[in-house]
Amino acid sequence: MIEFLPLLMFVVICLVLMLGYPVAFSLAGVAMLFAGAAISLGHFDPSFLSALPSRLFGTISNTTLIAVPLFVLMGVLLEKSRLAEELLGNMAALFGRRPGGLGISVIVVGMLLAASTGIVGATVVTMGLLSLPSMLGRGYDPRIATGTICATGTLGQIIPPSIALVLLGDTLSSAYQQAQLDMGIFTPKTLSVGDLFIGAMIPGLLLVLLYLAYMVGNAALRPSRVPPATDLEPPSTLVLLKGLLPPVLLIFAVLGSILIGAATPTEAAGVGALGAALLAGLRGKLSVSLLAEVSRETLKVTCMVFMILIGAAVFSLVFRGLGGDELIQDFFHGMPGGVFTATLLVMIVIFLLGFILDFIEITFVVVPIVGPILLAMGVDPIWLGIMIALNLQTSFLTPPFGFALFYLRGVAPASVPTSQIYRGVVPYIALQVLMLILLSLWPELATWLPGLVRN
Repeated sequence: MIEFLPLLMFVVICLVLMLGYPVAFSLAGVAMLFAGAAISLGHFDPSFLSALPSRLFGTISNTTLIAVPLFVLMGVLLEKSRLAEELLGNMAALFGRRPGGLGISVIVVGMLLAASTGIVGATVVTMGLLSLPSMLGRGYDPRIATGTICATGTLGQIIPPSIALVLLGDTLSSAYQQAQLDMGIFTPKTLSVGDLFIGAMIPGLLLVLLYLAYMVGNAALRPSRVPPATDLEPPSTLVLLKGLLPPVLLIFAVLGSILIGAATPTEAAGVGALGAALLAGLRGKLSVSLLAEVSRETLKVTCMVFMILIGAAVFSLVFRGLGGDELIQDFFHGMPGGVFTATLLVMIVIFLLGFILDFIEITFVVVPIVGPILLAMGVDPIWLGIMIALNLQTSFLTPPFGFALFYLRGVAPASVPTSQIYRGVVPYIALQVLMLILLSLWPELATWLPGLVRN
């Protein structure tokens, strides 16, 4: 019975989080309670906890994680400067006079907004407030309108520079080094957040193309569900460029500096934050009150992330001290089907946990447990990171617990029933499952470009 303490601890933390208790304190509190119980039973060496101060210091002083507040700052600045509102208006006017044009504009703007903010909730709420009334008012089927907004909002999970990829990259880097040390490799290879950014480009763009193909298919086969907005006048070239170029140039400045090796992801995040501030200033939106509001929002998100990081560090240390990693490793190695079955099981568990946990908790709690084991079995770390990000993106869309559905329900009018939102995301869930299958069959979709850039 005592050997199953790690699994019991994992079940207890899931139950505690489902009850709504603060994540960071729940992780650390449950871990310390189990450590105390195991010490009293003589099943846990108290000296194991002596590694905790150095682990916490390493977490707080991690230079990679400095990218988190900088990317959050960039996203909040772009949101508050109403750049998305202007861009959506221009794109809607450009495409809207064609069947499905409004849907296409929402997908394109959602992609750019996801790349700019990297936060699912912010993108879904922003797109819901800006585009849903316009789409419904012009006769769009509510299922297509709501499904498109939810799906494009979740692109923030996979389109770089994504905060999810920053956190996944840091966690998988530690897991990759741990896996190599466990295999007796004492000069381990490294994995950077930039590798995940580059690896996510092809799958992310392919997913956007699948979304666009679905909208074009609706326009061709069922135009009455996605009617043209004949009241919109196409914008002039100057107006279009004025709305489109700033966010595109900002995204290229961030990703381009990483691709050419001119900046690390952390330094590129600084470029993005500065660029967002310059764009807000050029639009006349930069003020002391705006900076104060943006700073408060950035501080809230950053504190949440780092407190969860500290709680997760305590949890993972106690989990390993109780022998949890050995228990899971023996379980995976004893499964029929080897690495395929083990990876499939992990993906199913992460998908189900995505219903009740945010990506931050999953990244800091689940990935450190299963990551070293899968990587030691030969799974490519870049491929694994992209698969986890796509998997969580699919989970956040899936009824009845998908987070994106809750975000949109909060801003959608009462005239749109929840059942239509659920039905609207089903085709997009199918497209994301298709993308996961394609990535499983051809891992090179995620690994080819990073290998090319490295060489």
